[in-house]
Amino acid sequence: MAKKLVYVLNGPNLNLLGLREPEIYGSDTLDDIAGMLEDRAKALGCEIDMRQSNHEGHLLDWMHEAQSKGAHAVLLNAGALTHTSLALYDAIRSIRTPVIEVHISNPHAREEFRRHSYVGMAAKGSIAGFGAKGYLLALEAAAGL
Repeated sequence: MAKKLVYVLNGPNLNLLGLREPEIYGSDTLDDIAGMLEDRAKALGCEIDMRQSNHEGHLLDWMHEAQSKGAHAVLLNAGALTHTSLALYDAIRSIRTPVIEVHISNPHAREEFRRHSYVGMAAKGSIAGFGAKGYLLALEAAAGL
């Protein structure tokens, strides 16, 4: 049986995890998260393609690519673009591949401007507030789709 391909896309400033505001985002780096996901993906029969960019267009292109490569799902932590990007909203709505929104912190417990999510409006579901483990929860959800 072929492994389910899951794209894990990370937006602006997530390359700074482990250094950036650890009181909010924790001490795990993006590499730490990738390692956790790889381990769990094997047990779930999934293959991970994890990427990060500080550029919105890369995220859009990668979502289109996920669909063209027949990905089972996309896990998307769009960072601050979550709250501003109609282009991400349109891209999620434009592809058949299910997208699961992931946030390390809980945007609803933070500043008012973080409580609106264009990504969440288009995503299959959202997981937020569980730190780096939220990625594992999202992977479990994706594997079950």
